[in-house]
Amino acid sequence: MNLEQFLMDLQFNIERANQENWEPNWEDAPLPYKLYRGLPVVPLSGEVPLSLAENSQPATPGIKEIGHFLWYVYGITQVSESLFSDEVYPAHTYRRHAPSGGGLYPNELYLYLKLEDLPEGIYHYDPAHHRLVLLRAGNFDSYIASALGDRCDISSCFGTAFVSTMFWKNFFKYNNFSYRLQGLDAGVLMGQLLATAKRFGFASGVYFQYLDSAINHLLGLCEQEESVYSIIPLSVKTTNWSANGAASRNNIMSEDLKRELKPVVFKRYERSRKVLEFPKLIALKEASKLESTESFNRLCNPPCEVEGNRKITLPQTESLPFDLAEASKKRSSPEMDFVLTRISQQKLASLLQESMAAFSYRNDLDEIYCSQDPRVSIYGCFYNTDGIPNGAYYYNFAEHALQEIQQGDHRLGLQTGLSIDNVNLMQVPICLHVAGNKEFFQGELGYRGYRILQMEAGMLVQNLLLTASALGLGGHPLLGFDASRADELYRMKGKTSLIQIPIGSYRPRQWLKGSLHS
Repeated sequence: MNLEQFLMDLQFNIERANQENWEPNWEDAPLPYKLYRGLPVVPLSGEVPLSLAENSQPATPGIKEIGHFLWYVYGITQVSESLFSDEVYPAHTYRRHAPSGGGLYPNELYLYLKLEDLPEGIYHYDPAHHRLVLLRAGNFDSYIASALGDRCDISSCFGTAFVSTMFWKNFFKYNNFSYRLQGLDAGVLMGQLLATAKRFGFASGVYFQYLDSAINHLLGLCEQEESVYSIIPLSVKTTNWSANGAASRNNIMSEDLKRELKPVVFKRYERSRKVLEFPKLIALKEASKLESTESFNRLCNPPCEVEGNRKITLPQTESLPFDLAEASKKRSSPEMDFVLTRISQQKLASLLQESMAAFSYRNDLDEIYCSQDPRVSIYGCFYNTDGIPNGAYYYNFAEHALQEIQQGDHRLGLQTGLSIDNVNLMQVPICLHVAGNKEFFQGELGYRGYRILQMEAGMLVQNLLLTASALGLGGHPLLGFDASRADELYRMKGKTSLIQIPIGSYRPRQWLKGSLHS
């Protein structure tokens, strides 16, 4: 199996990446959430705050605050009912604040919590019942710190979040293409988690590199079904977020660390009666694993090279004050409901600047000794925007300026590049592309670089969606587009378009929906 070719096919030739004649069996579809059986549970309060307009002062949370935090991060927030013209029965959708491809939510959220009103231990967040499920009781500070290569003072953190991927949850529909989706979906969830953590006064940092088998062992995961993709410590105290801890001590091996804990096996309910095999996903998971802290690496991202000289300096904007609860609630994916309106230059400037500013976050990849541009960047095609000629541009965040690449109305070209005509781009004034390294940092990070880049793209996408919502606009992330055509449009060098996001005004959709909180 040629994994490099497979990753390129995921990006540029989806049909070749997937198995032929794949048809999802909807009658045997998995649940969009994981259900454990026979374990202690802790119910969480449904009386969540209805506003998150300002950042709270840092304070150690209790179980009540953690419940509110988790509901805004990954809780089931709405149920909607809509009827399409070709369907006899209405479609029901259970919505969360973090979007997911096809509404399948392949990611799960686990937490290591140390709170006064809760037994210390490892928990799974059960969004279906808004509760915590206790997997392991005890203090695991030393174990988790070791799995991170001693790069974070876990003892000073009240909690640590683990974002995992369950492969079958969207493989059943998207086949091998689900591997690309799983990284993006994980990133969207992480973006929502980081934004919510700020509102609750929690300091956070993202670790993409850790001892995989040791962490999966801690959570009791079957690695042929599920694996952790990122670790996010949460703190309200002064915390050492050092990225070089492993250099100060002996190399740590995953197999040695696993011996400190007995294996655990849990019973859970799987609605699918037949779970098919996904060998390519497992092969990539194995090729991406880190089993030694000596394998951890850092990145120095080179400055972006863009063809074109003309720059349009965008108007300076104040930090956009918005209610995260309201923006999350109103976030909309319009599909065919976009309505073309004129966009002010000020609104476009706010959308781009606020989204990129929110993307600045603490992580274990940035090399502190060199100029560090973000690993993902924004390109866009703009139409009917005040003071900006129709055309394709690169957004230079450092200069807060648009660098012109090609003038013209590119909406029809982008429309013909869609694999499914589920969005009318002729009604869209802003069509953004989040781009990243075309080689997926394979030289520096191996096969793990692919999923890391997808996660960072997902994080930026969620920032764009939340900011668009705060500005009264809708955004619909798309993966069914011609990446080669987009790359050619922007004359990219060493980069590729990871995801396409049309953004604009929209008409209200005809559906019944209700909120799921007290």
